[in-house]
Amino acid sequence: MSRNYVEKILRARVYDVAVESPLETAARLSSRTSNRVLLKREDEQQVFSFKLRGAYNKIYQLTHEQRAAGVVAASAGNHAQGVALAGKRLGVATTIVMPVTTPGIKVETVRRLGGKAVLQGDSYDDAFAHAMKLVEAKGLTFIHPFDDPDVIAGQGTIGMEILRQHADPIDAVFVPVGGGGLIAGVAAYIKHVRPEIKVIGVEPEDSPTLERAMAAGRRVVLPRVGLFADGVAVRQIGKETFRVARKVVDEVILVTTDEICAAIKDIFDDTRSVAEPAGALAVAGIKKYIAREKAKEQTLVGILSGANVNFDRLRHIAERAEVGEQREALFAVRIPEKPGSFLAFCRALGKRSITEFNYRFSDDQDAQVFCGVELRNGNAERIELKDQLAEKGFEVADLTDNETAKLHIRYMVGGHAPQATNEKLFRFEFPERPGALLDFLKGLSRGWNISLFHYRNHGAAYGRVLVGLQLDAGSVKSFRAYMEESGYAYSDESENIAYRLFAKGG
Repeated sequence: MSRNYVEKILRARVYDVAVESPLETAARLSSRTSNRVLLKREDEQQVFSFKLRGAYNKIYQLTHEQRAAGVVAASAGNHAQGVALAGKRLGVATTIVMPVTTPGIKVETVRRLGGKAVLQGDSYDDAFAHAMKLVEAKGLTFIHPFDDPDVIAGQGTIGMEILRQHADPIDAVFVPVGGGGLIAGVAAYIKHVRPEIKVIGVEPEDSPTLERAMAAGRRVVLPRVGLFADGVAVRQIGKETFRVARKVVDEVILVTTDEICAAIKDIFDDTRSVAEPAGALAVAGIKKYIAREKAKEQTLVGILSGANVNFDRLRHIAERAEVGEQREALFAVRIPEKPGSFLAFCRALGKRSITEFNYRFSDDQDAQVFCGVELRNGNAERIELKDQLAEKGFEVADLTDNETAKLHIRYMVGGHAPQATNEKLFRFEFPERPGALLDFLKGLSRGWNISLFHYRNHGAAYGRVLVGLQLDAGSVKSFRAYMEESGYAYSDESENIAYRLFAKGG
């Protein structure tokens, strides 16, 4: 079987559109993990993904009659762009059926590359069904995104390049898995030529198509898949891809959303490029493999499969990367509702940098704080810190692994507080450095009760804090005098319309 695919890969016609992408050392990640991590930069293809290899090879192999009739594909992402580009180069009319939910930039790209974009349905399954109708009605040839020998062979040229580019020993190659076209082609070639190299698939925990199939010994249909890594959001591994992969893939590693986000950050730190979530799977898998195996001095290759990420997703990715890297812990902490409690809590945290601090006055007895804390030693420090806070009398809940808290609750701490009488709202800026927030709170510990507090470390030179203080007429004067003395930049936001509509105290 492998021999047949090796021959197809060697004959694959991909370099009319693809380049031999670089195999680069991820210097920072390599140094941090004490291994040699190499990245196969498929994000540097002209459509920012490996998908053009398989699409072009498939269309190139079509008969004259099939080319003349045109082709159709169903895709909301990288395959669509690969098919459109291949059709443009080969003079073949391409129709790409895309869900109506497809981001406009991807639809525009397909049209710019000469493809006819047809928007149909809300999901890939809807688009696929419509594409099949076009095959029947117009005699178009369907270009499958992964489950086709010519597509698999086109993707397999990546494995051929890796072995040519790095003739020295390689311990393992890590490959993102969706429908399986990439890993089937890469593994078939590598295992035939260098069988001692491990080929390891990497999937999101919420889309384990190959992992479940290998465990069951047959293809399974997942009831649902996660959409964060949309490039691999496939409910069932391909028939041909599974036939190949089950014989040549050593194992599959599953990674979380937070681990994927951390990998995107790692890739950015080393390359200054932003991988899409599916494109960063291999790096997330490498890091998990290193931690599990306590690997040292190994040569590990990860395929950076794509960089077609929507700009509006970057905020979410950045938020989750620190947790995924075990550099941030999230806690809910109950503290007494009295002046000085904030300061006592910050002192209990020590010199650690606070990444987020959300609080809103609720009643006269207790205050509930949502807090993010920077970690230097991963989960061990997180557990130790929770125990330290408990020993000092604080009631603490660890929310670091709580998906609802990370996605929603952290932004919903607050609301109107009728009992927060005489409340004034101020916005502050101070130079951002470890301990800066603690110093800021020390200055406010003069008997003024804090009734609202929000702070988020954004990695900027200045920290920004929104604070509500209960100040009667006499306290307002002394507070303003202190602020002039302290030198903090501040503004009075008590009449801000957003505050009055959503958070104003009594």
